[in-house]
Amino acid sequence: MVPPSFQGRDWVPLHNKELSRAPQDPCLAPELLPHTSSGNLGDAGVVGTINPELYKFPEDTSETHFPDGCLGRLWFSVEYQQETEQLLVGLIKARLLQAPSETCSLLVKLHLLPDERRFLQSKTKCKTSSPQFDEHFIFQVSCKSVTQRVLKFSVYHVNRQRKHQLLGQVLFPLKNETLAGDCHHVFWRDLEAESLEPPSEFGDLQFCLSYNDYLNRLTVVVLRAKGLQLQEDRSVVSVFVKVSLMNQNKFVKSKKTSAVLGSVNPVYNETFSFKADATELDTASLSLTVLQSTEGDRSHPLGRVVVGPYMYTRGRELEHWDEMLSKPKELVKRWHALCGPTEP
Repeated sequence: MVPPSFQGRDWVPLHNKELSRAPQDPCLAPELLPHTSSGNLGDAGVVGTINPELYKFPEDTSETHFPDGCLGRLWFSVEYQQETEQLLVGLIKARLLQAPSETCSLLVKLHLLPDERRFLQSKTKCKTSSPQFDEHFIFQVSCKSVTQRVLKFSVYHVNRQRKHQLLGQVLFPLKNETLAGDCHHVFWRDLEAESLEPPSEFGDLQFCLSYNDYLNRLTVVVLRAKGLQLQEDRSVVSVFVKVSLMNQNKFVKSKKTSAVLGSVNPVYNETFSFKADATELDTASLSLTVLQSTEGDRSHPLGRVVVGPYMYTRGRELEHWDEMLSKPKELVKRWHALCGPTEP
């Protein structure tokens, strides 16, 4: 069934790579064009193409400024309808995809993690590295579990033998703030390469570090973990990350991510800031601990990683800290292997 059309409004820029509808001057948008899905997924479906007139973006730099080594950028929309328990996902466009040639064919697969088996797929776009999709998809997902799910967009090049070659992916956690209100949100995210390295013994954690020397602010962005060794039934286990600031091995302050239910590869994308004077950075360190908890049970650690100066760390952890200091105000992203919970 095709849902009611959205009310078209002007787009206003927000922070954090988002666009949202302005509240004034609504006008009726044209109906979604019918489109038949190939295959029956039961709780998910393709419902139509999006009229491009609905997505008139304000002038910004999102289509002209790309970081070095960028694999491409993807624009999409997200809306959750509580009454029907439907997640509406609009696949809008991609730009500057790093395809093998200008005559390549491209498509996108959409998963609603942690379900890796079932997916929805866009139409194939030919002879372009900056395709315009304007397609709309529906996932049926309960109000109770929607904020525990993660949207995964996988962009593929299709060669002449019809084999799919992954160009990059976007993981988008469905947090409460993302789905707040009844307005229609549009986001853009840069594609990331799929990690081909096998997980470490206790799993791996990816996060960003940044230090603002003007504000004396140390920022940590907890992105995701992979290959965690859960010790209970996945259906009853929640996993979260605790970030602790230490100074001279003394506890200063800690903050926690939200909990993700039943995933050995949880995605967080949560940002935390700590006050830290520049003179303290030679004796400060950050401890990131991944913990699991069950209902009515105390949490216990699955693994941790410490980043900081030479006094406390070596190897990749020291390199990450030093790179953060050498690039003030920039987010420096890295994967780190977790140590066992009893290891220093």
